[in-house]
Amino acid sequence: MPYKNLTSEDLLKINTLSALKASGYKPKSIKDELRDNLILKIKNKEKVFEGIWGFEDTVIPDIERAILSQHHINLLGLRGQAKTRIARLMVNLLDEYVPVVKGSELNDDPLQPLSRFAKDLIAEHGDLTPVTWMHRDDRYTEKLATPDVSVADLIGDADPIKAATLKLPYSDERVVHFGLIPRSHRCIFVINELPDLQARIQVSLFNILQEGDIQIRGFKIRLPLDLQFVFTANPEDYTNRGSIVTPLKDRIDSQIVTHYPKTLEIGKKITLQEAKLKDGQEEMVTTNHIMDDLIEQIAIEARASEFVDAKSGVSARMTISAYENLVSAAERRALLNGEDKTYVRVADLIGVIPAVCGKVELVYEGEVEGPVIVAQNLIGKAIRTQFLNYFPDPEKIKKAAKDKAGKNPYKPIIDWFMDGNMMDIFNDSTDADYSARLRTIDGLDDLIEKVYPQMQGREKLFMMEFVLHGLSEFSIISKKTLEKGLQFKDLTDSLFDLDNFKFDEDEEDFR
Repeated sequence: MPYKNLTSEDLLKINTLSALKASGYKPKSIKDELRDNLILKIKNKEKVFEGIWGFEDTVIPDIERAILSQHHINLLGLRGQAKTRIARLMVNLLDEYVPVVKGSELNDDPLQPLSRFAKDLIAEHGDLTPVTWMHRDDRYTEKLATPDVSVADLIGDADPIKAATLKLPYSDERVVHFGLIPRSHRCIFVINELPDLQARIQVSLFNILQEGDIQIRGFKIRLPLDLQFVFTANPEDYTNRGSIVTPLKDRIDSQIVTHYPKTLEIGKKITLQEAKLKDGQEEMVTTNHIMDDLIEQIAIEARASEFVDAKSGVSARMTISAYENLVSAAERRALLNGEDKTYVRVADLIGVIPAVCGKVELVYEGEVEGPVIVAQNLIGKAIRTQFLNYFPDPEKIKKAAKDKAGKNPYKPIIDWFMDGNMMDIFNDSTDADYSARLRTIDGLDDLIEKVYPQMQGREKLFMMEFVLHGLSEFSIISKKTLEKGLQFKDLTDSLFDLDNFKFDEDEEDFR
C-alpha cells in the first residue's frame, strides 16, 4: 500500500527506520505539506479556517495565496482581529502525523537527520533506529515578543551545566542548548507582537528567514531548519514600544492586513460564537436579537467615537466580554429575586459598562470625560441607532407633526411625562414590579400593540422599556442615572436639574 494511503493506525505501528523505509515514506518540507493540503481542501471545497468570519473575501484569500507561494507571513492589524486564531488554525493544514527520530530534541526526520544526536543514533543503530510519530497539534510553537526575550531564548546558547554533566569540552557542539526556534524544526513558529521584540533580537532572525540556518556564538553549526514562520503585529504607528526593522520586514514574504467586521451581522456572529456562557445561564436567561445587535452596535459606535483612540482599535473581545456581562447581569438579578427564569432587559446594559471601560483606549478628551461616562455615551448612541430599526424616527415625526395633530404615536407617552409623572426602572427589580411599572405609563402598551401586535409577555415588556430608552436618546424625555437604576421624566423638568444637565457628543441634544 502506498505511504499516502496508510491510516493513522498503520503509521503508529511503524517504529523502526527500516519499517519507515519499507512504507515508501519520503521527506517533505513543512511548506510543501501546507501547500499540498491546502490544494486538496480547495479542490474539495472544504473550509480551511473554521470559525473565522468576515475574512472570506479579504484576508483568507491572501493567506491562501501566501501558503501556495510558500511564504513566511506577517499578519498586521489592530488588536482583536483574530490574527493569532488564524495562525493556530494553520496547524490543520499539516499532515496528521510525521515520523521523528525517537528522543531527538529537534524533531529530526529519520531520513534527513539534522542534529548530532540523531546522526549518531542512526550511525549506531542503522535500520533499527527507533522511530516515533509527532501529531500535527504538537507542531505549533507560539512566543509572545517581550523586551526581555533573548537570542538564547529563541536560538540557543552554550550550556556549561550540560558540558559538565556530559563531561565534554566547552568547544564541543553537543554542549549547545537549543532555543525555541531549533526545537520547532518542522513546525509552525509564531511570534506575536513582533515590533515589541528588541531590534538586536530581530537581527538574529535574518539568517533563519533567508538561508534557513542558525548561528550560535562561536560554534560552526549549520542547521538547515524547516520552519513556517507566522508573525503578528499591530500597525507601527500605534505601538510606541518598537517597530519591525527594515531588513527583517524585507525577509518576510507576505504581509497581510486584517480588519474588524465590516457589518453588524458578522460581528454578532463572532460574538455569539466566542462568548462563553454557562449551562445554568443559558437555561435561566432568555435574550433576543435586539440585545445582540445593541452589543455589537456599541463596538461600532466606539470605533467611530472621538473619545476613543482609533489607532488602538476596539477589540472583538470587548463585545464578547460585554455579552457575557449582559447575561450575568440578568442572571444576578434573577438570583437576587429568587426567580428561576428571566428575560433580558435594556436596563441590564449597566453590566456592559465594565467591559467597555476595560477594552477601549481613550484619547485625552475621553480621559477628561471619564471611562464610565464614555461607556454610557456609547451605549446611548447604540440604543439611538438601533431604535430606528424597530420604531418610527422621533425626529421626523416631531418635524412632520407640528401642524398635524394626532400624527405622533409617541404623544400619549410624552403627555404622561409632561403631567409630572416619572418612572424609575431599578436594576434589580422583580419581573412583577418591572411589568407593573411599565404598564402604568399611558400609551406605552398601546404603541407596542400597534407596531408589534404579535408580541406578548416579557418580549413585549422589553420593547416597552426599549421605547423609553429610545425616546430619551432622541431627547423626547430625559433619562437620569440613579444609584440603583434609571429614572425617566419630562425633558423640561430635567433642564432645571443641574446634576442631569449636559450636552451629548453631537452638541445638540440634552440628556
